[in-house]
Amino acid sequence: MAEIRNIKTGKAGGEPPRESVPRRLAAIVAGDIVGYSRLMQMDEEGTHSRVKRIERDLIEPSIVEHHGRLVKTTGDGFLAIFDSPVEAVRCGIVIQQNMVGRNASLPKHHWIEFRIGVNLGDVIIEPDDVYGDGVNIATRLESIADPGQVYISGGIYEQIKHKLVCGYESLGDRKVKNITDPVRVYRVLPDAAAYGRTRKRRETILIFSLSLALLTIASGALWYMLWRPSFNIAGLTTTPASPTQAAPDPSAAPATQPAAPRQQLAVPAQPGAKPASPITEPEMAALRGGTFAMGSNEDASEKPIHQVTIRPFSISKYPITVREWNACAAAKACTVTLTGSDDAPATNVSWNDAKQFVGWLAATTQKPYRLPSEAEWEYAARGGTQTRYWWGDQLQTGMADCKNCTDGTRGEQPVKVGNFKPNPFGLYDMGGGVDQWVEDCWHKTYLGAPWDGSAWTAGDCSSHVTRSGSWRNDAKYVRAANRDGYDTNVRYPTHGFRVALSP
Repeated sequence: MAEIRNIKTGKAGGEPPRESVPRRLAAIVAGDIVGYSRLMQMDEEGTHSRVKRIERDLIEPSIVEHHGRLVKTTGDGFLAIFDSPVEAVRCGIVIQQNMVGRNASLPKHHWIEFRIGVNLGDVIIEPDDVYGDGVNIATRLESIADPGQVYISGGIYEQIKHKLVCGYESLGDRKVKNITDPVRVYRVLPDAAAYGRTRKRRETILIFSLSLALLTIASGALWYMLWRPSFNIAGLTTTPASPTQAAPDPSAAPATQPAAPRQQLAVPAQPGAKPASPITEPEMAALRGGTFAMGSNEDASEKPIHQVTIRPFSISKYPITVREWNACAAAKACTVTLTGSDDAPATNVSWNDAKQFVGWLAATTQKPYRLPSEAEWEYAARGGTQTRYWWGDQLQTGMADCKNCTDGTRGEQPVKVGNFKPNPFGLYDMGGGVDQWVEDCWHKTYLGAPWDGSAWTAGDCSSHVTRSGSWRNDAKYVRAANRDGYDTNVRYPTHGFRVALSP
């Protein structure tokens, strides 16, 4: 008699059905340390301690900050999953760029360098692990990645290619171990502008080489046409040169020798000279300075409340706009051109980008523009008040650009600058809109912070402070005392800045 099987399970009639295995589509990040065995052999206890500290202070917080889940650590590596491919790649970039700073003061043979692979795939979820080809491909990408690099699969690339300010170098299809089909591989280049400059330089060199070759050929042909001997067709004998015509010197340079290109040098402006092309400077508000209580007891990072004395200074009335930023980009002083409405705040800029802008603005205007210190920013944001928000302790709708600060539905981008009421100091968007970089390095609390309003630049400066909260945050982030930190070299869609000016 034929065996009867369950159509759905494929099991014989008497067998219990298989339990369904939880699966999901996820972005998988796999990382491992290059030369881990060598490092352990060189200094076992020291290496183990450093790796654990990196896991605790960098790997785990970065994964959480980018809304991922750390699945496991493996001694010399880690495995994490993310709902968002964008956040997965961004997390990988943050880890790699942070490690550059950590290794900077060490001899190269003591460096701890990660290789990171990111893949998008269907995975089986277990409480303490994940399985599937998606995980295997991420691991294979990590194994072929160069030290300090992030390699991604074609699936990840298709999801993020227009969403991050990065360059991507295609490495073609790669055959990886135990995977049937070849995998399309890309190398992530966090500084897209640098990649563009490198590519342009290569193209320029190629064009110059081809042009030089063509000029050489053309010169040779012209020389032959001008100096070739005449022939007697009947006797095929050459006619000697006339007495008045000098015989050509074979060693002489061709008559059409191309002139060497002239090098153009930028001439720096003399002290006190006006800029060659005037720009529209940010509108500034002059503040007299004073003493105020900085911080709050609402979050550990805002403690302890301490008294700070601020000297007179000026600060821009609005965050720097797309129009103002792109003037810097047009002058080739800022490495990325921003899109969007001219009067929208500049976004997706790193702290380093902001420093590029203020450096260009200061040099162009011959004025000491800079980023405000964190203390200056909070003093300006409070507008002479000591309440949670400059308008009081309770949230009022329509006062700031944040997720639950208005009656309507928030859009995908911040509204134009100056769309809400100014604070008592006449400053706009000092809460919500865009997160705003300040000069200070990130510290977890105010213990040891300066009392004179200067920027706190001592310690680990791989991260810097952002203030204000953004249109993507809820109201607690737009409080005057709220503070956060982010990696110095990494661009993020909600990050912008405003400028300050010393008297």
